[in-house]
Amino acid sequence: MEIGIYTFGERTTDPETGRLISPAERLRRLMEEMKLADEVGLDVFAVGEHHRPDFVVSAPAVVLGAAAVHTRQIRLSSAVVVLSSDDPVRVFEQFATVDLLSGGRAEIMVGRGSFIESFPLFGYDLRDYDALFEEKLDLLLKIRQEERVTWSGHFRPPLRNQGIYPRPIQNPLPVWVAVGGTPESAVRAGSLGLPMAIAIIGGLPERFVYLAELHRQAAQQAGLAVPKLSINSHGLIADDSQTAFREAFPAFKQMMDRIGRERGWSPMTREQFEFSVTLRGANFVGSPEQVIEKILYQHEWFHHDRFLLQMTVGTLPHRTVMRSIELLGTKVAPAVKKALSTTVSANTQS
Repeated sequence: MEIGIYTFGERTTDPETGRLISPAERLRRLMEEMKLADEVGLDVFAVGEHHRPDFVVSAPAVVLGAAAVHTRQIRLSSAVVVLSSDDPVRVFEQFATVDLLSGGRAEIMVGRGSFIESFPLFGYDLRDYDALFEEKLDLLLKIRQEERVTWSGHFRPPLRNQGIYPRPIQNPLPVWVAVGGTPESAVRAGSLGLPMAIAIIGGLPERFVYLAELHRQAAQQAGLAVPKLSINSHGLIADDSQTAFREAFPAFKQMMDRIGRERGWSPMTREQFEFSVTLRGANFVGSPEQVIEKILYQHEWFHHDRFLLQMTVGTLPHRTVMRSIELLGTKVAPAVKKALSTTVSANTQS
């Protein structure tokens, strides 16, 4: 299993200091987080696109391009590029550039976006939410397959035997599809043979197992190999569970309540958070041993190939985030990989 981190570059008031850090400071911290993740041997670092004051990453490819020269081995991904409101030609060119800068470590994770600010910002109609994504994904996949492209659609001017450059080192450049809970999205990704990421940030994770099954079934019905699956969740790791809970809860609550006010959710209670960090809950907050147990527990359901953890759900002290990254890389990831390799070896022998 690949294990890594994703972030949106959250910029909220630090519950510990009451201070709102500057965008420049948040990006500096983000570079340090990515560099440490690489040094401790994590497999993936992904950054998501938002166009809001509480997140600093509006241009994932720019951030990943900066990270490419500060890292050596870790894969660099978006999480996600809001493809519906972007131009697939520019997306491909930008991530091909990241791939060249990083020596072949770039990935594109695309999605329709759970926030909608980018649609009016770039002149798109929300009534075209699904159609935009479907058409632009079709074009993106054609571009990665063909150097010179002829294509026509409804939302973008046609391409007539036009070259798209630069070309990446990886052929094909990996494209993942992120889904929230829509069955049609899982079927689409599977039928195209694309790896899929399921974002599970609340409720009971087992409710999402059917999406993984739909994804695999769609690929098989299309005569394709079963694509990879990633589970992306919120969490924080500390040396002990009490410290993890104490540091995570205020920041997580602040961010989730802020989003909840926009979407009509009730404020997060302490009881809800306490359940979310249990074995059957959605959040991976605890000691390394607890997080290891929970990843392996969910692997029994999903049989996933990748696990990404969002640690900065709201602003946390930088030292807290860095320690969490260190523990994920030095304690959690090796133990999970050893346990799963032992299981595979035992199954093979039997």
